[in-house]
Amino acid sequence: MIDFATDSTFKLTAASTRDARPVEPLLIHGEELVYAFKSVRDLVVFTNKRIIAVDVQGMTGKKKDFTSLPYSKVQVFSIETAGTFDLDAELELWFSAVGKVRFEFRGGSDIRQISQMIASYVL
Repeated sequence: MIDFATDSTFKLTAASTRDARPVEPLLIHGEELVYAFKSVRDLVVFTNKRIIAVDVQGMTGKKKDFTSLPYSKVQVFSIETAGTFDLDAELELWFSAVGKVRFEFRGGSDIRQISQMIASYVL
Protein backbone atom coordinates (compact mmCIF):
# COMPACT_ATOMS: atom_id res chain seq x y z
CA MET A 1 0.00 0.00 0.00
CA ILE A 2 1.15 3.54 -0.62
CA ASP A 3 2.54 5.05 2.56
CA PHE A 4 1.02 8.53 2.71
CA ALA A 5 2.92 9.31 5.92
CA THR A 6 6.24 9.37 4.06
CA ASP A 7 7.20 10.80 0.70
CA SER A 8 6.49 7.68 -1.37
CA THR A 9 8.24 7.59 -4.72
CA PHE A 10 7.63 5.29 -7.64
CA LYS A 11 10.45 5.23 -10.23
CA LEU A 12 8.67 4.31 -13.44
CA THR A 13 9.33 3.42 -17.06
CA ALA A 14 6.73 3.17 -19.79
CA ALA A 15 4.96 -0.20 -20.00
CA SER A 16 2.70 -1.89 -22.49
CA THR A 17 -0.98 -2.60 -21.97
CA ARG A 18 0.03 -6.26 -21.61
CA ASP A 19 1.87 -5.32 -18.41
CA ALA A 20 -1.35 -3.72 -17.07
CA ARG A 21 -3.33 -6.98 -17.11
CA PRO A 22 -3.34 -7.35 -13.29
CA VAL A 23 -5.64 -4.30 -12.99
CA GLU A 24 -8.16 -5.32 -15.68
CA PRO A 25 -10.47 -7.14 -13.21
CA LEU A 26 -10.67 -3.91 -11.16
CA LEU A 27 -11.85 -1.66 -13.98
CA ILE A 28 -15.46 -0.51 -13.89
CA HIS A 29 -17.89 -0.04 -16.78
CA GLY A 30 -16.63 2.80 -18.97
CA GLU A 31 -13.18 2.89 -17.41
CA GLU A 32 -10.35 2.75 -19.92
CA LEU A 33 -6.60 2.31 -19.60
CA VAL A 34 -4.72 5.43 -20.71
CA TYR A 35 -1.10 4.89 -19.60
CA ALA A 36 0.83 2.12 -17.88
CA PHE A 37 4.20 2.39 -16.17
CA LYS A 38 6.25 -0.11 -14.22
CA SER A 39 9.16 -0.20 -11.82
CA VAL A 40 11.14 -3.35 -11.06
CA ARG A 41 8.10 -5.30 -9.80
CA ASP A 42 5.41 -2.70 -9.21
CA LEU A 43 2.97 -1.13 -11.65
CA VAL A 44 1.13 2.19 -11.94
CA VAL A 45 -1.80 2.48 -14.31
CA PHE A 46 -3.52 5.71 -15.29
CA THR A 47 -7.13 5.24 -16.41
CA ASN A 48 -9.71 7.82 -17.41
CA LYS A 49 -11.08 7.74 -13.82
CA ARG A 50 -8.19 7.04 -11.43
CA ILE A 51 -4.63 5.95 -10.84
CA ILE A 52 -4.14 2.36 -9.72
CA ALA A 53 -0.85 1.52 -8.00
CA VAL A 54 0.04 -2.16 -7.77
CA ASP A 55 2.54 -3.17 -5.09
CA VAL A 56 3.83 -6.67 -5.82
CA GLN A 57 4.73 -8.41 -2.56
CA GLY A 58 6.43 -11.57 -1.38
CA MET A 59 9.05 -13.80 -2.91
CA THR A 60 6.79 -15.20 -5.63
CA GLY A 61 4.99 -11.96 -6.43
CA LYS A 62 1.58 -13.62 -6.24
CA LYS A 63 0.45 -11.31 -3.46
CA LYS A 64 -0.43 -7.84 -4.72
CA ASP A 65 -1.72 -4.69 -3.05
CA PHE A 66 -3.92 -2.47 -5.26
CA THR A 67 -4.33 1.19 -4.27
CA SER A 68 -6.98 3.20 -6.10
CA LEU A 69 -6.39 6.95 -6.32
CA PRO A 70 -9.45 8.63 -7.88
CA TYR A 71 -8.90 11.89 -9.77
CA SER A 72 -11.93 13.33 -7.93
CA LYS A 73 -9.82 13.42 -4.73
CA VAL A 74 -6.86 15.30 -6.23
CA GLN A 75 -6.55 18.75 -4.68
CA VAL A 76 -3.22 19.86 -6.15
CA PHE A 77 -0.73 18.42 -8.60
CA SER A 78 2.60 19.53 -9.99
CA ILE A 79 5.05 18.33 -12.62
CA GLU A 80 8.78 18.73 -13.03
CA THR A 81 10.10 18.21 -16.53
CA ALA A 82 13.35 16.43 -17.35
CA GLY A 83 16.47 18.53 -17.80
CA THR A 84 19.80 18.23 -19.55
CA PHE A 85 21.54 16.32 -16.77
CA ASP A 86 18.55 15.20 -14.70
CA LEU A 87 16.68 13.03 -17.21
CA ASP A 88 13.86 12.06 -14.85
CA ALA A 89 10.50 13.83 -14.83
CA GLU A 90 8.29 13.98 -11.74
CA LEU A 91 4.59 14.15 -10.93
CA GLU A 92 3.33 14.99 -7.44
CA LEU A 93 -0.33 14.69 -6.49
CA TRP A 94 -1.98 15.70 -3.21
CA PHE A 95 -5.10 13.72 -2.36
CA SER A 96 -7.69 15.07 0.07
CA ALA A 97 -7.63 13.42 3.49
CA VAL A 98 -4.67 11.15 2.69
CA GLY A 99 -1.61 13.04 1.50
CA LYS A 100 0.95 13.23 -1.27
CA VAL A 101 2.09 10.68 -3.83
CA ARG A 102 5.19 11.24 -5.95
CA PHE A 103 5.90 9.49 -9.23
CA GLU A 104 9.30 9.70 -10.91
CA PHE A 105 9.34 8.87 -14.62
CA ARG A 106 12.54 7.65 -16.23
CA GLY A 107 13.52 8.09 -19.83
CA GLY A 108 11.34 9.60 -22.51
CA SER A 109 8.01 9.82 -20.70
CA ASP A 110 5.99 12.83 -21.82
CA ILE A 111 5.16 14.39 -18.45
CA ARG A 112 3.35 17.30 -20.11
CA GLN A 113 0.93 14.93 -21.81
CA ILE A 114 0.31 13.13 -18.50
CA SER A 115 -0.26 16.53 -16.84
CA GLN A 116 -2.79 17.52 -19.50
CA MET A 117 -4.65 14.25 -19.03
CA ILE A 118 -4.81 14.70 -15.25
CA ALA A 119 -5.89 18.33 -15.64
CA SER A 120 -8.72 17.26 -17.96
CA TYR A 121 -10.08 14.95 -15.24
CA VAL A 122 -9.37 17.17 -12.21
CA LEU A 123 -10.27 20.68 -13.39
